[in-house]
Amino acid sequence: RRFEVWLVDDASRDRTWERIQQAAREHPEVRGLKHDRNAGQSAALWTGIQQSESRLVATLDGDRQNNPADLLQMLEHLGEVEFVCGRRAKRRDSWIRRTSSAIARAARKAALGADFADTGCALRLFERRTLEGVFGFNGLHRFLPIIVQGGGFRTLEIEVDHRPRVAGISKYGVWNRLWRGIADLFAVAWYQRRRFPRQASLERAGENR
Repeated sequence: RRFEVWLVDDASRDRTWERIQQAAREHPEVRGLKHDRNAGQSAALWTGIQQSESRLVATLDGDRQNNPADLLQMLEHLGEVEFVCGRRAKRRDSWIRRTSSAIARAARKAALGADFADTGCALRLFERRTLEGVFGFNGLHRFLPIIVQGGGFRTLEIEVDHRPRVAGISKYGVWNRLWRGIADLFAVAWYQRRRFPRQASLERAGENR
């Protein structure tokens, strides 16, 4: 089956782009994109999604904490649902990050009525059509499963492997996660209330002109 791999370099200052170029030369299915300025995780995610032309889309981080082998078990659930996201069973993160994630989960449940255990897990597999009408914004990566579910699509969260970080440095601290998370929470709550309902089908009359 045909597939493509998009690697997005968010204006890094190391040899990331050089390695992406090398991978693209050696593997015809690999393609790369480099931002001309640092834009953040959500922007990098959205760039890759927008460039992909496949019906099915999988996402994962470049720090190698996600295990690509988990995509196989995710694939088994497509058909039952349209969007499968990972839940890190044994998180290899600091207690501060785990605690802040637990607080964020409680806040999301209270404000949005969504009880995803781990919206921060980057490992996801979904049908492209689930993103119709979704727009990119900073913080999207944390709320994507919630937004898709709010659009009327079926979602499923399954346990996935989480490995120690072996590449990259986390840019998230306690305070920037807190204040950005609060602002994003209010924005997504407004969007979920005001968005158009998804039409499962449309009846037509007359010919298209």
